[in-house]
Amino acid sequence: MASEWHNALARARAEAPFLARALDRQPALASLLEAGDADAALEWARRAGENCASVGLALRRERLAYATALAIGDLAEAFPLDMVMVELSDLADRALDIAITDAITRRVEGAEPAGMIALALGKHGAHELNYSSDIDPILLYDPQTLPRRERDEPGEAAQRYAREVVRTLSENTEEGYVFRVDLRLRPASEVSPLAISVNAALTHYESSALAWERAAFIRARAAAGDIAAGELFLDMIGPFVWRSSLDFGAIDEIRRLTSRIRSNYKGPRDVGPGFNLKHGRGGIREVEFFAQTHQLIHGGRDPSLRLRGTRAALDALAAAGRIEAEEAVILGEAYDRLRVIEHRLQMVEDHQTHALPAGAALDSVARLDGLSDGAALVEELRTITARVAQAYDRLLDGGSHAEPVDAAPAPLAQRLGQLGFAEPEKVAERIAEWRDGRYQSLRSPAALEAFDAMLPALVEAFAHADDPERALLRWEGVLANASSAINLFRLLEARPGMLEQLMAVLTLAPTLAEDLGRRPGLLDTLIDASALNLPGDVDDIAARMEAGGASRDYERQLDRIRIVTGELRFALGLQLIQAVHDPLDIAAALSRTAEAALQVAHRAACEEFACKHGRIANSELVVLGLGRFGGGALTHASDLDIIYLFSGESGAESDGERPLGGTHYYNRLAQRLSAALSVPTAHGALYDIDTRLRPQGAQGPLSVTIDAFARYQREDAWTWEHMALTRARVLVASYEARAELEAIISEVLAKEREPHKLREDVLAMRSEMAQHKVPGGPLDAKLLRGGLVDLEFIIHFLQLREGVGLSPNLADAIDVLVAAGLLPPELREAHDFMTRLLVSTRLLAPDLAEPPPAAARALARACRCETYDALLRSLGEARHAVAAAWQHVFGLELEMEE
Repeated sequence: MASEWHNALARARAEAPFLARALDRQPALASLLEAGDADAALEWARRAGENCASVGLALRRERLAYATALAIGDLAEAFPLDMVMVELSDLADRALDIAITDAITRRVEGAEPAGMIALALGKHGAHELNYSSDIDPILLYDPQTLPRRERDEPGEAAQRYAREVVRTLSENTEEGYVFRVDLRLRPASEVSPLAISVNAALTHYESSALAWERAAFIRARAAAGDIAAGELFLDMIGPFVWRSSLDFGAIDEIRRLTSRIRSNYKGPRDVGPGFNLKHGRGGIREVEFFAQTHQLIHGGRDPSLRLRGTRAALDALAAAGRIEAEEAVILGEAYDRLRVIEHRLQMVEDHQTHALPAGAALDSVARLDGLSDGAALVEELRTITARVAQAYDRLLDGGSHAEPVDAAPAPLAQRLGQLGFAEPEKVAERIAEWRDGRYQSLRSPAALEAFDAMLPALVEAFAHADDPERALLRWEGVLANASSAINLFRLLEARPGMLEQLMAVLTLAPTLAEDLGRRPGLLDTLIDASALNLPGDVDDIAARMEAGGASRDYERQLDRIRIVTGELRFALGLQLIQAVHDPLDIAAALSRTAEAALQVAHRAACEEFACKHGRIANSELVVLGLGRFGGGALTHASDLDIIYLFSGESGAESDGERPLGGTHYYNRLAQRLSAALSVPTAHGALYDIDTRLRPQGAQGPLSVTIDAFARYQREDAWTWEHMALTRARVLVASYEARAELEAIISEVLAKEREPHKLREDVLAMRSEMAQHKVPGGPLDAKLLRGGLVDLEFIIHFLQLREGVGLSPNLADAIDVLVAAGLLPPELREAHDFMTRLLVSTRLLAPDLAEPPPAAARALARACRCETYDALLRSLGEARHAVAAAWQHVFGLELEMEE
């Protein structure tokens, strides 16, 4: 026995650099392994992280010790494969549980990890982890029981915990990593947060989950965190996984998925260098999916088949007469041997690899396994994979009614070639795959019929795009996330204008296309005849956000704000890229939308906050908008620059169940309002909130009294803060508070200033800004010298020096300054053109570089120019007009980029 341990250590040191380094780093463990003391070695590994300074360090050391002990015991044939996989899986459970508990208790001292659930899927769920495996958990949370700080929203707290768990386990430090964490198996992973509420997950699995998700949950178990809650969740989705009756469509869906396992593999077909033991023909994945396919089809009516382990599932299928006993033995033994070789590959450098190396590296893996050379290993693997492949062939031939996914329809490929697609066969194959059941929107016969009817017009529209490949990708995002699209397909066939609108979104505006991919419901905006009308005033928009709001549920109110805001922003974006309205009107409408969202969220947040903390008499939270928000001209990419103030005395106290002092009350309420506007919900996020313009900046309290604000502005504010105040507009306040605040702002802005000092301050600020904020490209109407920033500096300087034109709306301010003879008339035209360009580039050229031809034409149309070249000339003229005004006002020449 000792000789086997010595031989294992010798092979590890000679053939596996990772193990050699690990043994050198842990001499005490190496001595125990040398002595062949398996139990003591594992006990040493369990205690390797004791007395470490942090949870992350402790877990990394424990993981390294386990990786070393299990590998040597495996090579010495003292630890059977099942034991190795179970020990690795249990380690992953412990690491996940410790990381979750640590993330929660560091924020909520002494809290239990209630309400935070980690479900183990795949090999982890089956207790079959491989040597260097990723783990693929799904993180869920229960908003009612999740520990969190009082000011934290449940969703916000859950995402914070999830990020900490991933960082703790996955971050690669000098001590290595614990486990790489892959969260892509969570529902709608492209758009969903890292942690998902239990109710949202239930809704997904009950209504829109795909076949591969059913297969993933065959091996799912509650692994860490709130185990009891996780087990309850799995019980609740049991009917989704184990269907008591399957129709032929569901069976075909499973078979198509089974076929795709093989057709998606692009590596070498024959065993040899580069062959993938997991994905290749006859590999590990085919054994697993052979078992899982039979489980999915028959397990709903036969509970004896509902087992997580692959070998156990094969044996159960044989016992139930679903497969031959000999087949179960052949596949089971093949699976075990493939898993052993997989472990050998990963022991070499602790990499998550499944591909056979070439040359000397292949010989090294073979010798690590105890074989003579790589040729012997390849020969053995050829025999094993051939047996597995034969069984999988029989599975694929077992009655699938689906068209093979790799059969590219020749007529479609021919048509695509005529339309100019570079690789028509590949595109035709890709389009054929849309029909294979992966997209819920294309599963029913009616949906397929409607889709086929509009497909010719769709591919022709793609052919005319600047980047057909990207347009296809964005369209796939719509298909993937839409639960139903029959009406859309029929409308696209019947109304060519609607197809034109959809293609404009997919091909011209990346931001709108991403929004559409995340929220296919926005397609309804295209159907609505009013989609091309500008929205009404702030009150009208706010009424839409509060419509149907008999329910006072706070989360639903926030969702309603997001739904309406998303629809309006999308419709306004469509209007812009199709040049339906002036971008100046679009900017004003975007601002009205944000103002309505702010007002509705303010009312909802105040009501919700008062339920627990009551109200403060004769006091209120006031919101002041600055920047483009204050000026009433937002873009699709604008933050909301705001200042929170409150009326009344800071020492007053609220009258609720849990009373708070004035300053604490309004700072907490301001945080709640910011979260209401910025934290993602099931319907996405709204805005980024920027409060850095408040008194004393990021170092000061989030909300101060109106009196404190007035005192700061009169006595302590810098020139740049008064410049910012020229764009200030009261957005939320009672009549009395609004009048008081507007009087303070007027007084501060109208005070006399020393012109020379003001000029020095303004020029110094612009110089510093130019050093730290460089133009993003040739279309940067904001930061290019002679652009909007320079124009704003001119306007604000004159406003403060002269005390006139003190309107937050720049266009109105320019008109007053022109009428006073302080600015030339052409600056109004320059302002309007560059603002149009700023608003338009946020959608049509977000990188501010020259856009592709179709987007360039759309940009020119939006900016009221005949051609893109004409647009560039207009930009140059506007910038030179600003440069001339700069020289006239400041006596200095601008250095213009060309």
